[in-house]
Amino acid sequence: MSNLIKGHTGDWEVVIGLEVHAQVISNAKLFSGAATDFGAEPNTQVSTVDAAFPGMLPVLNRFCVEQAVKTGLGLDAQINLQSVFDRKNYFYPDLPAGYQISQFSRPIVGKGKLVLDMPDGTVREIGITRLHLEQDAGKSLHDQHPTKTYVDLNRAGVALMEIVSEPDLRSAEEAGAYLRKLRAILRYLGTCDANMEEGNLRCDCNVSVRKPGGALGTRCEIKNVNSIRFVMQAIEYEAQRQIEVIEEGGAVVQETRLFDSGKGVTRSMRSKEESHDYRYFPDPDLLPVTLDPAWLAKLRADLPELPDVKKARFMRDYGLSGDQAATLVAEKETADAFEELQGKVSKRVSISASATANTVINIVSFIAGERGVSPAQFISTNDVPGVLILQQKNVISGRMLKEVLEGIADSKQSAEVFVAEKGLTQVTDTSAIETAIDAVLVKEPDKVADYRAGKEKLLAYFVGQVMRATQGKANPALVNELLKKKLAG
Repeated sequence: MSNLIKGHTGDWEVVIGLEVHAQVISNAKLFSGAATDFGAEPNTQVSTVDAAFPGMLPVLNRFCVEQAVKTGLGLDAQINLQSVFDRKNYFYPDLPAGYQISQFSRPIVGKGKLVLDMPDGTVREIGITRLHLEQDAGKSLHDQHPTKTYVDLNRAGVALMEIVSEPDLRSAEEAGAYLRKLRAILRYLGTCDANMEEGNLRCDCNVSVRKPGGALGTRCEIKNVNSIRFVMQAIEYEAQRQIEVIEEGGAVVQETRLFDSGKGVTRSMRSKEESHDYRYFPDPDLLPVTLDPAWLAKLRADLPELPDVKKARFMRDYGLSGDQAATLVAEKETADAFEELQGKVSKRVSISASATANTVINIVSFIAGERGVSPAQFISTNDVPGVLILQQKNVISGRMLKEVLEGIADSKQSAEVFVAEKGLTQVTDTSAIETAIDAVLVKEPDKVADYRAGKEKLLAYFVGQVMRATQGKANPALVNELLKKKLAG
């Protein structure tokens, strides 16, 4: 599948690198004991360290270091046994100290990789350049007063992992797949909630264009994009904008841009800073971080089963297709709910894991989405095992699964009680089905003749008519079998 973009002067290739800022799951900030709860009243979670009071010294949160190392291990990355915190100097109202404590020349995590399963069945390996720890800035609020800007320092000092990719992505679709996979890994590890709507996963997109195989073009950075959909839209717009600039005889200017999600466009924000603009130097208040190899080995041994490993196990142990397994493992809770559901049902009836997976993917997920809950929540709060057991026992048909699942969700009844009360028990009585078939065939003599003349596709039409006549209660397999016999006569 080609990722090239057509322009007036021929094909263009987009080169994309992403910088993801992932908020570390921790009860305290990176260098202070202040809380990190989301949604607190402004300036209620601020220590004297976060507010940069004179003489206040940072104290490194060991747990945040552990979370960063776990993330590096999950990305199959090099863990550096010694790393250094630096001061990144710039001035902004929500940065009280006038600098941000970050890492530059010696980050805690080095090169790694992230593997993408693409829709066309191919696999793409995207390089990870580095992961470093840094403290977040505060938040400037421009909409609270007509002439003033307010500052909320609740977020100041919160631990962030900045995860920087190599410029290996070549389309908005690949960027979306990269972010979804990274989000899944972070959630499996328990190192970041990865909820972009809450601001604890933010993405900067570096975009440039070039002729296929040519030298890298001038890149522009799109700052703080807060949803995967917006990331993809921003990349598509920015790539097209740069192509048009070049084809009209202009030159792309290296700059930082913002994405206007309402209009779907990027706008210039400021000229792009280089690393020397920040005057990095080692923070004199913090010692180098030295990791114990034995501690690192234990962290590695205690890692949970990650998406790629779980996908391979689902395909091997349950016989699922690659698409089924990939869909289920995208969210850890959904994968866990599938396994628990399959275990409960298989204790009572013989059911293929593929059938259970299809129900979760195609029916449960749809109904759950309509109700604003996750598939895992739907399964845990409703008698989904009972519905599958009834279907496997031929009490209800596969066509009735959606109706019964919706019914038990609305009524909060068990599957058995709901089906009995609504009279949804499947008709398996041969004579009753034959009566329905005879009534349908009598009404359709022309189509019966056409079928017997060779138009065998009409069988599906007759099945549909019989199912309608029995209000969907007839056993579809039995209907097919009896229809073929009747029509053969």
